[in-house]
Amino acid sequence: MFKNVYLAALFILLFSCEGTGQSRVQVVIPSAETESEYIWNTLQDITFFEENQYQVSLPKGTFIDTLISKSKKGTLTNKDHAQLQLFVKDSVYNKSDYLKGYEKAQKEIPLVHNMLQTINQEQYNWVFTEFDTYRITLTLYGPGGSYNPDEGSVLLFTTSEGKFKNYQNPANTIIHELVHIGVEKPIIQKYQVPHTLKERIVDTFVFLNFKGDLPEYRIQDMGEKRIDPYLRTKEDLHKLDQHVKRIMQGQHPKE
Repeated sequence: MFKNVYLAALFILLFSCEGTGQSRVQVVIPSAETESEYIWNTLQDITFFEENQYQVSLPKGTFIDTLISKSKKGTLTNKDHAQLQLFVKDSVYNKSDYLKGYEKAQKEIPLVHNMLQTINQEQYNWVFTEFDTYRITLTLYGPGGSYNPDEGSVLLFTTSEGKFKNYQNPANTIIHELVHIGVEKPIIQKYQVPHTLKERIVDTFVFLNFKGDLPEYRIQDMGEKRIDPYLRTKEDLHKLDQHVKRIMQGQHPKE
């Protein structure tokens, strides 16, 4: 009885929040079709993920095992794609699996709004890319999520228990991905910044701005620390483009 009331309440919350246009950051439960496409893309890149030691979540079963094997051999077909879509729709997808993650993420949206507003008020000498709305789509699959700098969209990994990778509070990952979107074109693409330096820049940006709001947040150690001498305070981010340009030109800061 209690469980049914709880699920009903969450469905009411879900449908009252979707499509209202009131929130700049919108958390979305994917359709079966959306999830099947993401699973298909993950399968196509499975060799890359395994070679780079990503922990990838996929549906269980012999059918998926067969597709993994075919992907590694480069023999996936359009028929496999169509069969996967049916498999996900008929045997895998259940909207209720996303509700706990949705509820937790939705509760953090006011904090995410505040953090975006803080960024907006800063006087950078470069343009942080912003979107009128951001779409945060939940997923139960893949290596942990991703961002699309052209659409202002994010894939956020969760579980049916409402857990998230790396942090208990999903706001940590959401703002991390939104900062990725903000710096991708004006900084990362402009100066052809490599992956590990990109992650260091984004982590440091989030840490310097929001360490008070996000006490869990930590800077990943990928062995890339060239940006550290340039970014010691929040104000140093105002000239981020100049700092990155110096690094990519092989210059070194004065100690």
